[in-house]
Amino acid sequence: QNRLPRTSSPYASAVVLVVRQGNPKGVKDWDDLVRADVKVITPNPKTSGGARWNYLAAWEFAKRKLGSDAQAKDFVAKLYGNVPVLDTGARGSTITFAQRNQGDVLIAWENEAYLLEKEFGAKFDVIAPSISILAEPAVTVVDKNVDKKGTRAVAEEYLKFLYTEEGQDIAGKNFYRPAVSDKAKAKYAKQFPKLNLFTIDAAFGGWNKAAKDHFADNASFDQIYSRKKAAAP
Repeated sequence: QNRLPRTSSPYASAVVLVVRQGNPKGVKDWDDLVRADVKVITPNPKTSGGARWNYLAAWEFAKRKLGSDAQAKDFVAKLYGNVPVLDTGARGSTITFAQRNQGDVLIAWENEAYLLEKEFGAKFDVIAPSISILAEPAVTVVDKNVDKKGTRAVAEEYLKFLYTEEGQDIAGKNFYRPAVSDKAKAKYAKQFPKLNLFTIDAAFGGWNKAAKDHFADNASFDQIYSRKKAAAP
């Protein structure tokens, strides 16, 4: 349980597309990720929380453009058909793309995307898609963990700190979108592209419903991925 209830996450991010310098494949939007000549790097949404935001961003784009969940499912199936390596986490996918030089497009959160050049010393371009999801990381104090380790006081102080002006400024410096402080929002607004963002609640009825519909056993992702494995030579 969280004994420090908050109405919102202290910071947010958005899902963007990262391509190699000069954008050699001419990627402009989600449509391009289902082209036969484009390889996509994104983690496994069964094992990665970040990957779930990626998946849902692509799904909602396709649903709005094509008109139905059935067509969105086909679109996302084609997208995952272009994923040569399905890493277990976002960090693994970042390394696969930036260090191992696999894939043409990395689906990533803004904070990961903008820190790539600094970390790996290579040049990348960040593409803002026509629509994306507002990724709002959850923060909480987990009673069982802090009581077991005797760290409740420091954990609660850290949680409070995330909502302070200093905490919000640190979030902005690390390419997260400050969500609480108007001062930090204004200070870092120019480093983020203006995106058409939707929320998980508005598009998918919240995390519980999205998890049940898409990421539970035999839900949409399992159906899509079993189709991909069946089609593999």
